[in-house]
Amino acid sequence: MNTKEKTDKYVFNTYGRIQKVFVKGQGATLWDEEGNTYTDFLAGIAVCSLGHSHPEVAKTVAEQAATLTHVSNLYYTAPQADLAEKLVTSSFADRAFFANSGAEANEAAIKLARRYFNKKGQPDRVKIISMSRSFHGRTMATLSATGQDKIKDGFAPLVDGFIHIPFNDIDALKANMDHTVCAVMMEPIQGEGGVVPADPEYIKAVRALCDREGILLIFDEVQTGMGRCGRLFAHEIYGVTPDIMTLAKALANGLPMGAMLATQEAATGFALGSHATTFGGTPLVAAAALTVFSIISQPAFLQDVVEKGQYFKKQLSSLQATHPHIKAVRGEGLLVGMEIDGEAGKIVEECLKKGFIINAIQGNILRFAPPLIISHEEIDALVAVLDSLLA
Repeated sequence: MNTKEKTDKYVFNTYGRIQKVFVKGQGATLWDEEGNTYTDFLAGIAVCSLGHSHPEVAKTVAEQAATLTHVSNLYYTAPQADLAEKLVTSSFADRAFFANSGAEANEAAIKLARRYFNKKGQPDRVKIISMSRSFHGRTMATLSATGQDKIKDGFAPLVDGFIHIPFNDIDALKANMDHTVCAVMMEPIQGEGGVVPADPEYIKAVRALCDREGILLIFDEVQTGMGRCGRLFAHEIYGVTPDIMTLAKALANGLPMGAMLATQEAATGFALGSHATTFGGTPLVAAAALTVFSIISQPAFLQDVVEKGQYFKKQLSSLQATHPHIKAVRGEGLLVGMEIDGEAGKIVEECLKKGFIINAIQGNILRFAPPLIISHEEIDALVAVLDSLLA
């Protein structure tokens, strides 16, 4: 049996896999088993932000794997301590908890918010307000927090205590505030929801309302964090900080890692034994993440993301003049969405035939999340293909 046949026979059929077997990656280029090349404008869904097989990351992983891979969180390890220091001192936060994925990081944030108020003697504060079309993960709690019914089918009963309201609607948030709410959980830019940025005034109003009501604000930056939007963290664009933030996708450039960051006050919700993980922050992935962080956090690197993001959006927007099918181009940095009035999946298929990997979400939206090292020439090549396909 070949790779496709083995996968279809032995792996759960939960993914609508595209009929390609990739065997090699370098920078923004992928090779399939037949030797065809593709320019990757998805980066493993905003994961490989430094591109595939980045030499410095590969070197770090090889050296760490030959030194110390895992000892469990019952002991101290230098890579985890160093990474926590980097993340904390570069953000609003005072504490970091490491997990293996974005869903686990969000699960930790949900648990922290509830336990924080329980320890403060307010056990009735258990509800979390999240947004329609949000996406927070596929564990039972994060699934319940997610504002998309299509991914909840068949999993009832869901976890109680989640309220979903329209995004960018401060009146809806005010209407659902009461003494049983412990947190507001939101993405600064909804990724899976259609690459929809928060309105600047809205996100500031959310912060002010949380302060007034004495509840926690959680930013899910699993997709938007680590330079994706031209800042180390997307909330920096708005000048607003949360009490808790979650990260994952780009942290270790392809190795599984998640993190939850929190202020010292919010962090008091956890104590010895209240939360744990076997693999979170293992020396191998923490070392890789340190190398990723050292590159992405450089001001010149982030400014380059801003410039390329502006260029990309300008080129895509220029297509609107001749293609009425394009309804909107939006996003920040190199997380960009193009809304069309047709089926986005067909465009994805045709782009693949022409050697470009993109993504369709919400039926009619093309999502672009290329490696942050993508070049202007590669952007121009994709835009030219889109121009021909939309015609």
